Amino acid sequence: MTLSATTRFAPSPTGFLHLGHVVSGLYSRIMAGEGGKFLIRIEDIDTTRCTPELTVALREDLDWLGLSSDGPVWQQSRHLPEYQSVLETLRERGLLYPCFCTRREIADAATQTAPDGSVVYPGTCRHGAVYAGRDPVWRLDMGQALDVLQEVPGWQELGYGRIAGQAGAFGDVVLARRDTGVSYHMCVTHDDALQGVTTVTRGRDLYEATSVQRVLQDLMGWPEPLYAHHALIMGADGQKLSKRDGAEGVRVLRQEGWTARQVLDHPLVRQALEESFIPAGRCPDR
Repeated sequence: MTLSATTRFAPSPTGFLHLGHVVSGLYSRIMAGEGGKFLIRIEDIDTTRCTPELTVALREDLDWLGLSSDGPVWQQSRHLPEYQSVLETLRERGLLYPCFCTRREIADAATQTAPDGSVVYPGTCRHGAVYAGRDPVWRLDMGQALDVLQEVPGWQELGYGRIAGQAGAFGDVVLARRDTGVSYHMCVTHDDALQGVTTVTRGRDLYEATSVQRVLQDLMGWPEPLYAHHALIMGADGQKLSKRDGAEGVRVLRQEGWTARQVLDHPLVRQALEESFIPAGRCPDR
């Protein structure tokens, strides 16, 4: 691999590491290339599901696997004021508005589905609706944002060339949740810029999210990285292997006597990595 880049592996401590994480970590390490930098980021803004104990366990398992960061480990919960500053900038520019709708109300009123399968918000609160006694989320006015940019940003996907963005099809996405005050889209784009990430590596399940994140990058004047979305380990039901579904955990394998080398060479891990480096002839998931 001749590519030299700054990449990041960004697990969330909502459970123990599983083989899908091993794929992501290895892929990110490989894509950094000779002379590049591989960074680890702990995405722990979900204060309900992320715990200090799981964060410690995650870092222990990463050390055991030999996946160490080439710089300080970035922990999102320590950067909340920075995220709030970005949100305030967008508010001042008239690009955010409060939304008081419940999930049920949105589901009942929505008529469209985004490219990633999520429900598109119908814009109920876009023009100043207020519901007393409810805390709002804060949404990006996507139409206004695209008017400011005067284009729908695309991105460069490694191995596929320039990909046309579809940000408008996502509608007014949430940038600040009720429970955490921030959101994945906002935090990840901020962190990639501040950490100097030049190649964003992650699973193909996040491929479509790139359209939204490119809008935030251009609005904030942040650099546009190269993107590389790797193949996923799939279960027998054809769905992505995940912690929620009881995916095979690294900690369990350790307890059963597996060595770190054996886990890194697990057949499911090797298969996903091999598929990630084989041109598919088309863009992932489209």
